[in-house]
Amino acid sequence: MRSEDLQITALNGGYSVSVAGRANFDYAVPLRELAQKLVADNWLQIDLENCEAMDSTFMGVLTMLALKMRKSGTKVKILGASEVLVKLLQDLGVAKLFDFVSEKGTASGGGQVLVASGAADMLATAETVAEAHRTLAEADSSNAERFKQVIEFADQDVQRLKKQSE
Repeated sequence: MRSEDLQITALNGGYSVSVAGRANFDYAVPLRELAQKLVADNWLQIDLENCEAMDSTFMGVLTMLALKMRKSGTKVKILGASEVLVKLLQDLGVAKLFDFVSEKGTASGGGQVLVASGAADMLATAETVAEAHRTLAEADSSNAERFKQVIEFADQDVQRLKKQSE
């Protein structure tokens, strides 16, 4: 992932995320960190206009963000998503968690760009992969069997990496 492929900007009580290229597990760790920062009165918009594709880990983290925002009664706005990207989220049964906006909107104000680049350590990546797929399974029960092995392998990676770091 190039640093310009994922931009997270803090603006006026919320966050604007811009995604370009092929969104995969490399994008997931910074977004998982964002999910941990979100508070009840935040808003969140994600611009997918320049996103070419998404893997299941990325979609799982989007789902994490949406579920966190839903607790405060708001939906994540997804801007400029292609029909293909919307279909991917529909196929996983999580599209209902988002508010899709076809035209590109921009948040006003300069905002503070948060660092969203650089390689995450292997443990953080493995934990994010496991949590993202677990979230997809919890969000729609039909995903449980689909991602069962992915979750098992990611959990094994987490345990292996924890042992190595001891």
